[in-house]
Amino acid sequence: MPAGLLSREAWRAVEGSAYVLGRSVEEPLVSAVMAAGIAVETTEDRPVADLARDLLTRSQAARVVWLGSADEDPGLTDAIAADVSALPEPPEVEVVVGSWDVPGARLLDAVAVMDRLRSPGGCPWDAQQTHASLARYLTEEAQETVEAIASGDRAHLAEELGDVLLQVLFHARVAQEDPDSPFDIDDIAAALVAKLVRRHPHVFADAVASTPEEVEAQWARIKAAERALDGER
Repeated sequence: MPAGLLSREAWRAVEGSAYVLGRSVEEPLVSAVMAAGIAVETTEDRPVADLARDLLTRSQAARVVWLGSADEDPGLTDAIAADVSALPEPPEVEVVVGSWDVPGARLLDAVAVMDRLRSPGGCPWDAQQTHASLARYLTEEAQETVEAIASGDRAHLAEELGDVLLQVLFHARVAQEDPDSPFDIDDIAAALVAKLVRRHPHVFADAVASTPEEVEAQWARIKAAERALDGER
């Protein structure tokens, strides 16, 4: 599920607790719970051992919920386990999955940032761009990505791929505003998914292609058939 969302079980735990704590308002889960109107006590940079003892002390009187951090709170689980095992009557400790990042979750953030930049009150430079004015940046960023691949610098490559992604997001956001033929990032993604599925029948259907060469030949045949069909329309 997208970052910041809670499962139904997790919401019940949060809403029924006397104490809800988290590290910082900067944590996605903490900010999401606070946005729902639930008070969250933040602990910032308290030592893990002290935090574990505090959570267990509170739990002697009422239910306590700790909202997990993005880095999984290194050492906290071990500290709690050590303290719990030393108690004559330990409280029940349960881990409830409330939020996790599926692959691609950060893409949603990128789309939201691009929308903010392009919207009223955002960036004036971004607001005035068109497909034509952005075209040269698409070429430049693609070339810089190729150069980053050749350099072998992995960090540089990741950065340049981000710049290429920005161009896709930017063009998609501009396209939303076209008065005659608008489309958006979801339309682009949907068309790509359909194409990938259609051109990989050896994966998504019952075709057979066991070598890279057979895959390339199959791709070329399907592409040619698609173009011929488009020509007939």
